[in-house]
Amino acid sequence: TFSPTDAGRSLVLSTFYWFLFVLLITFTYDVAIVGAGIVGLATARELILRHPTLSFILLEKEKELSLHQSGHNSGVIHSGIYYTPGSLKARLCVRGATLAYEYCEKKGLPYKRCGKLIVAVEQEEIPRLKALYERGMKNNVRDLGIIDAKGIREREPYCRGIMALDSPYTGIVDWRMVALRYGTDFEEAGGTIVTEYEVNDISVVKESPAGSSEGMKYPIAIRDKKGKEVRCRYVLTCGGLYSDRLSQISGCSPEPQIVPFRGDYLVLKPEKHYLVKGNIYPVPDPRFPFLGVHFTPRMDGSIWLGPNAVLAFKREGYKVYDFNARDFADALSFRGLQRLVLKNITYGIGEMYRGIFIGEQVKILQKYIPELSQSDVLRGPAGVRAQALDRDGNLVDDFVFDGGVGDVGSRVLHVRNAPSPAATSSLAIAEMIADEVENRFSL
Repeated sequence: TFSPTDAGRSLVLSTFYWFLFVLLITFTYDVAIVGAGIVGLATARELILRHPTLSFILLEKEKELSLHQSGHNSGVIHSGIYYTPGSLKARLCVRGATLAYEYCEKKGLPYKRCGKLIVAVEQEEIPRLKALYERGMKNNVRDLGIIDAKGIREREPYCRGIMALDSPYTGIVDWRMVALRYGTDFEEAGGTIVTEYEVNDISVVKESPAGSSEGMKYPIAIRDKKGKEVRCRYVLTCGGLYSDRLSQISGCSPEPQIVPFRGDYLVLKPEKHYLVKGNIYPVPDPRFPFLGVHFTPRMDGSIWLGPNAVLAFKREGYKVYDFNARDFADALSFRGLQRLVLKNITYGIGEMYRGIFIGEQVKILQKYIPELSQSDVLRGPAGVRAQALDRDGNLVDDFVFDGGVGDVGSRVLHVRNAPSPAATSSLAIAEMIADEVENRFSL
């Protein structure tokens, strides 16, 4: 006799098998992208627009998209002045800026082309400023010019300098908003986004997914810490602060290693916003690895001052006291960081000192805006930069692709370094990575 209990069991079993079937169908894809920062999102968007008949999934370890570097940056649309003429960074930045403005216009995303001055305050900086101008012209930066002290005052009434490089094409935007729009484009084109999926294993499997009649069409298994599995044909990782660790999962070299540097900003009090109209930057000093402090207006009307650059004790450590034992040990034991510190010991101590004592940071800022005082600023937000270093202590200034060893390596592409200005260059970088994916995987 068929009892109600049997009927219940039958319903439960049929529901379970139906759920299992749907799960298996849903979690088999042609291409999986790991990492939903701005580079991962831009690349996922580019790939699905090029290959609308393929299935794509984007995996992100956080609950939301673009929470880290993509959501903790200066918000500047760079014009491409600083980079070596003919270099990949120069070409990608100049093209990326053009694509960024076009994209924001097309999607109705707010931005401001507020310009930027790179200001020389001492005579010894003028040769470097002129060399920077020549570099920008070779990079085909739009509307670039040199202005004198009078021109500086016309552009920035409270800024003092003897000469400046004027870049009116530089702008500002909320890069996280842009990144999220990339994600919307990806989903609207048929892509799948899964959050809270922290990848800890990428491997080739010998068996087919249960119930699959397609043999070894999906030979790559991507598993998270909870044991969930995604099966796919190919994998692209854009891991940002964890790009080196993701690469090592598939047998790649531990180098270049990611070392996190925190940048702490000050914020100008609202009643002092009149002091700054656009971006004001120092002339870069080639002796030091970072650009130095600057004045940056934001889309929300605030004005950020800084940042400094100090070693972060946690890869996603936005506060001074954030600490992760593994991150800290990995950084300190890395010969590349040890050499970088030795080469820049005085600079590094100065950065830490200025990070503790606001007044020392303000003294540097006063070189450009003398009316600024310590009472005009407050401690602001911070960002963490994924700085790739080689074993000799050099900042890796170019893109690094890797695949790994064995069977996995032929089906996996790791973007191990997508250097600044990655946000500005994101659409151009996406084109380049998509080309690399197509060539490696013969999509």
